[in-house]
Amino acid sequence: MTSELTPQKIKKVLIANRGEIAVRIIRACRDLGIPTVAVYSEADRTALHVRYADEAVFIGPPPPRESYLVIGKIIDAARKTGADAIHPGYGFLSEREAFAGAVQDAGLTFIGPPPHAIATMGDKQEARTTVKKAGVPVVPGTEPGLTDDDLLAVAIREVGFPLLVKAAAGGGGKGMRVVRGAEDLPAALASARREAESAFGDGRVYIEKLVEGARHIEFQILADMHGNTIHLGERECSIQRRHQKLVEEAPSPIMDETLRRRMGEMAIKAAQSVGYINAGTIECLVDKDKNFYFLEMNTRLQVEHPVTELVTGIDIVKEQIRIARGRRMGPTESVMHPNGWAIECRINAEDPYHNFMPSVGKISTLIVPTGPGVRVDSGVYGGYEITPYYDSMIAKLICWGETRSEAILRMRRALSEYTIMGVKHNIPFHINLFNSISFFAGRFDTKFVEEKFSMTTYEETPTPEELETAAIVATLFTHRNKQLASQVVGRNLRDTSNWKYLSRWERMQK
Repeated sequence: MTSELTPQKIKKVLIANRGEIAVRIIRACRDLGIPTVAVYSEADRTALHVRYADEAVFIGPPPPRESYLVIGKIIDAARKTGADAIHPGYGFLSEREAFAGAVQDAGLTFIGPPPHAIATMGDKQEARTTVKKAGVPVVPGTEPGLTDDDLLAVAIREVGFPLLVKAAAGGGGKGMRVVRGAEDLPAALASARREAESAFGDGRVYIEKLVEGARHIEFQILADMHGNTIHLGERECSIQRRHQKLVEEAPSPIMDETLRRRMGEMAIKAAQSVGYINAGTIECLVDKDKNFYFLEMNTRLQVEHPVTELVTGIDIVKEQIRIARGRRMGPTESVMHPNGWAIECRINAEDPYHNFMPSVGKISTLIVPTGPGVRVDSGVYGGYEITPYYDSMIAKLICWGETRSEAILRMRRALSEYTIMGVKHNIPFHINLFNSISFFAGRFDTKFVEEKFSMTTYEETPTPEELETAAIVATLFTHRNKQLASQVVGRNLRDTSNWKYLSRWERMQK
């Protein structure tokens, strides 16, 4: 497929976004010596990205539909300031074919994929059809254009139950319904269509087989304008609620070299099927038997990109800019052996004790964790006002360690240091999660938080054998005989699978 993009000189970048991702892009541009332009709404006059950018342009009232989502205002801001390139970040206009096209039509460089790739991968049904033709495995499901009666017939005859009704133009869990029997499908179809129409202006839906007990694994892709496509390994994204990710890590606890190679080859093939250019992510489901299926492609930078950066040493945002400038990648650049382990927690202004309800207000006190292996990507500060107009994310806390156990230890330390006052936040959720037996052992799937995790307990009910072992270990630790305690467990307590004993011992000392 012929590229719609050509190499361009980039002298000034406008960031068509806000918050922590705008700050992140500004920092990458500064590392490359490129001046930046911020855009801001009335609610963001004192935002961090406005302070950090070299220039800033006001674009309207707080509601996104009157500011950050108005293509004409973004293009005008670029022209007014002499910016010759636009980085969309993620969210807002980042996956709008019309926006990428408008940027190009204005004679500016879009730091992202070509419009046709955004359009193809943005339509889930078309994406399924395209990658399937390229030999990429997809979850069994329906083809485009079926009526409700057709969908019901195919579900009963071919797909089977349980299944998922999914919005063709959707994302983020909107327009999605789980159906466990034929009698529930008509109502689910009607409900999903209404929600999809409201959220995306497109009520089309399709159905897929529900892969129960699945892991959500994604591969980071980089592709240049010269036909070279590489991957930077996988990210584990199974810790989520209502299809919204909460914790991500790289690599994945279930990955082995054979599976990584096979999934990496599949991810590259899927990206090449649409002539993809720049950074993107191939999202997959992996079942209990390690069969994997293409789920969708995100044609933009991902929120969780920092975990890949920490285990590869590659600045993905800088690579996006270099690719837009015409960088040619070598075919051997895929990083197949991640260095260490990285975990990211999304720190959100929401109440985990009340169904994660969003919280608004002024951050009166903010103490951010620091130290070796700790990174915080944020767009807030003490005195910053959290408004109801935008996403509830306060920051991303990312920790690196030589092993998964060390990364978890470091995250526990960082979470204990993180202080936010003035608004409710989900740090208590993360603290509880990182004390869960199943999380330590890597035993979880996409339904773990909703079905097996509780904010009122640290972990699942232990077996009598686990309680007995924990008591023995606690006694030995009390007498400072760590070596003998490790022998009781069967291997070194720093090993991930034995964290349950160490965490129980710690709680027994309190």
